[in-house]
Amino acid sequence: MAEKDPEGMIATDPRNNSDRKCLIIRKLPKFNPKEVFTWQLVKTVAMGQGLAALMCGTAVTSQYLASDYHVDAPMLQSFMSYTLLCLTYTTALLFRTGDGNMFQILKKRWWKYLLLGLVDVEANYTVVKAYQYTTLTSIQLLDCFVIPVLMILSCWFLKTCYRPVHYVSVCVCLLGVGAMVGADLLAGRDLGSTSDVLLGDGLVLLSASLYAVSNVCQEYTVKHLSSVEFLGMVGLFGTLISGIQLHFLLVLPLFWQLPVYLLTVLFYF
Repeated sequence: MAEKDPEGMIATDPRNNSDRKCLIIRKLPKFNPKEVFTWQLVKTVAMGQGLAALMCGTAVTSQYLASDYHVDAPMLQSFMSYTLLCLTYTTALLFRTGDGNMFQILKKRWWKYLLLGLVDVEANYTVVKAYQYTTLTSIQLLDCFVIPVLMILSCWFLKTCYRPVHYVSVCVCLLGVGAMVGADLLAGRDLGSTSDVLLGDGLVLLSASLYAVSNVCQEYTVKHLSSVEFLGMVGLFGTLISGIQLHFLLVLPLFWQLPVYLLTVLFYF
């Protein structure tokens, strides 16, 4: 028995395969490239790729400093980053008026930002410290452990709902983490440095967990308060905490070569 498609233009027979395909295709929503590839999408993708390139640059410079020049100064690298944040965003909060002023924020939420700053500082410290024990590839791949931890924390604290495909992806991610640790274990056994490799992998996993906590707090603060407040407070407490740790942990070589200075500067950019 013939029937018409939704637009009432062509008679089709559902028992006929070709007519059935025609009807299904007509029922599909029309694809408009202008509605999908918007300027907002292009800007978001460009910013994401730019951020990825910058993070890749910090990873490569950290690896060079650790492996080629034996510079063990992870807290110094973090301290300068927090100092730049403090000079920029904390200063902006200082000149705000009302509830957005730095002193009003400290009066209400200082202990929360203190804990957040501690978590963020230790996350940066552990991941940079891991370059002393494991490879750049292992660190970049194991850093994806932040995804399952972030999803769990988001479900608990932000009440975020995920689809089954997200949970399948997390399982694949965890399998990859296990495979990477196993590969590092076998490689370290061949080189006779199993304990160092496992220590490096453990530092990366710890850093990923701390990053997940920091990212959840960041999302909540940006959505409910402001991004300037988050960056300003993290810059303030991050500078204080990393400065204290820097005083006790920093051991500088007696002579730094010019490439070490250049790589350190590149790390901050």
